[in-house]
Amino acid sequence: MKGLKLAGATVLITGAGSGIGRQMAVQAAARGAKVIAWDLDGDAAKTTAGLVNGEWAKVDVTDSAAVAAAGAELAVDVLINNAGVVTGKYLLEATEAQIRRTFEVNTLAAFWTTRAVLPSMMERDRGVIVNIASAAGLVGVAKQTDYSASKWASIGFTESLRAELRTLGSQVRTLVVAPYYIDTGMFAGVTTRFPLLLPILAPTKVAAKVLNSIESGRQQLVMPPMVRTVPLMRFLPVPAFDAMQDFFGINHTMDHFTGRG
Repeated sequence: MKGLKLAGATVLITGAGSGIGRQMAVQAAARGAKVIAWDLDGDAAKTTAGLVNGEWAKVDVTDSAAVAAAGAELAVDVLINNAGVVTGKYLLEATEAQIRRTFEVNTLAAFWTTRAVLPSMMERDRGVIVNIASAAGLVGVAKQTDYSASKWASIGFTESLRAELRTLGSQVRTLVVAPYYIDTGMFAGVTTRFPLLLPILAPTKVAAKVLNSIESGRQQLVMPPMVRTVPLMRFLPVPAFDAMQDFFGINHTMDHFTGRG
């Protein structure tokens, strides 16, 4: 699959005010891209834009009308759906509002942003839709019933969109990213039993790999490599699969989760 060089490209990043969103903005600009930073926190988006001499807007990506208005005049080459939230609570401890918010930000927002910029991409027959999902979109994790489900949906959305674009003969493509925990404030407090196999990922490295994947034409990026074995493990009987998860300590990674507080 042909890649898209970032030099001279316009890159729109949601959740660009912090974490890997800001890292991707900085690194994309360093590769010659024009960056547009969206964030619910307008000051944070403005700060990111200032770092990259780019544009910014305060946008609530869960508001479909606001997204449509903000994206109406944009000709975007790369959309990175990066905005995300996590509650980190057991199902019975999470409120209805928190559960709904998780799906609105992690899943539905990608529908609204993609619908806003895809027509222009298809008209120019050029572009990449990038969805930052999660390794939790490949395997369910305790204290992530809402988060994991929302990321499974993100992966399904990307795969279906890829199929639609291919069926329509469009050159616009997709990239889905499924990383393990990233060392940002969003997942503060998480732990890993085997850091050599399942390390907590550095934001700078994750950002670089996402941008490399855009430029190389890659359509799926799973990090670290160990996570790629999850589909193979699903050939095991359910009790054996669950035992493997327990051995790797996956369902205790959130035991000391604090998040951004």
